[in-house]
Amino acid sequence: MSTQDKNDHITLGQALKKYDLVASGGMAKLVIANGEVFVDGVIETRRGRKLYGGEIIKFNGQEVRVEHERYTT
Repeated sequence: MSTQDKNDHITLGQALKKYDLVASGGMAKLVIANGEVFVDGVIETRRGRKLYGGEIIKFNGQEVRVEHERYTT
């Protein structure tokens, strides 16, 4: 089992902002809690969901693939 470095991921809320799917963290929190965001085709309601790269986020008719990179917090 490999261990993940804490900078190897981005949270779903951060990703929504990074890819300009929402304007603010507050809006990210709201749309995630309302069940409006899909990760890999499944509704995701956890704002802190860790994404490591390759996941597909769908929201409001837009779709983005999370790019793998070393994320900074």
